[in-house]
Amino acid sequence: MNARCRQIGFVATRLAGMDGVSLEAAKWSNILTDLGYECFYFAGESDWPEERRYLVPEAHFAHPEIVALNADIFDNHTRSSSTSGKIQSLRYHLKKHLHRFIRTFKLDLLVIENALSLPMNIPLGLALTELIAETAIPTIAHHHDFFWERKRFSVNAAADYLRAAFPPTLPSIHHVVINSFAGCQLALRTGASSKLIPNVMDFETPAAEADPYTQRLRPELGISPDDCLLLQPTRIVPRKRIEHAIELTRRLGSNCVLVISHSGGDEGMAYEAYLREYAALLGVRVLFAADCIGHFRGRTADGRPAFTLADAYSQADLVTYPSTVEGFGNAFLETIYYRRPIVMSTYEIFQTDIQPKGFKVIGFDDFIDEDTVRHARAVLDDPSLATEMVEHNYELGRRYYSYRTLRNHLVSLMSECLGA
Repeated sequence: MNARCRQIGFVATRLAGMDGVSLEAAKWSNILTDLGYECFYFAGESDWPEERRYLVPEAHFAHPEIVALNADIFDNHTRSSSTSGKIQSLRYHLKKHLHRFIRTFKLDLLVIENALSLPMNIPLGLALTELIAETAIPTIAHHHDFFWERKRFSVNAAADYLRAAFPPTLPSIHHVVINSFAGCQLALRTGASSKLIPNVMDFETPAAEADPYTQRLRPELGISPDDCLLLQPTRIVPRKRIEHAIELTRRLGSNCVLVISHSGGDEGMAYEAYLREYAALLGVRVLFAADCIGHFRGRTADGRPAFTLADAYSQADLVTYPSTVEGFGNAFLETIYYRRPIVMSTYEIFQTDIQPKGFKVIGFDDFIDEDTVRHARAVLDDPSLATEMVEHNYELGRRYYSYRTLRNHLVSLMSECLGA
């Protein structure tokens, strides 16, 4: 069969916005489309065109019924009988819709984006596992994070579900991981082999130059031309360790402003409240800008200009990325793509998979020390030093993490899954 006739269905809890899973799924979809495949999308929320998406509200991790189930399952050692029954009811409901999704779009292959990796929606994971077992449909399980990598899933009353579906090991499933450590752990814990495909950016197409609209970002946020804009381009969750970015901003001087581009996401608001208190305690100006930095330009709900993350990168003097744990590190890759210097924690995956390739960063381990501050200040004060760093990193990004790299991987993977 000609590859142009093959239909691919992406499945996730959410395929919308700026989270790493949605962004990487979009890159895969775009390249697969260029290769001649047709792509369709199943999720609880989706930005994709209406004629290509299949929405089921209960597939979203933020659906009230799923939130209630998770409250009974995690941080507990036992679960109620009613919770077990509700899980099975939702599993059946979601499985019916998944079957309908396959029939509606005549799908030849599924790409599961993290829905068989993190137990954010256990009924969806169970439904997918049963569907794949029943149909033997070729499936790529694209794993961005595993539950054993997240502290919040360590105490649970769902060991049976986690063993069954996060991830399942079935003959028609091809596992893909984004770092070498995840592949080793997957093999150790389940016996499943996997293919390593790192996250990528379109390094063959450099980012557009800042235009007049982009240049409005600073004045709209109240940042003067003499201020240093430090950008924290991540969600507000504890593992991002944004308090270190606030400390760095304080130590670099009173003319520095920290802009946080994303919202809190799915882990509550307590950490954001802590960051606001911490910034006030240190006297640091921190702008929580998720309401005006998003996926598209336009207007906010109250009529102010809305900017893209690319706009924010283009106006940043320095990027902060103090995460303690990352599956790969999308913010790192974006920083390299947008040619910005970066102060970052040398988290485990960075040390094992990325740093050996020779990237130049202002790195630290557990805390910000005087050497980190001195190096960051030198880069801010010397544009030539910053330019040398970012151009070196861009060339390495083009070599190792380009769309060409992903395209080659996907050609090989499609051949394995479909023989095409």
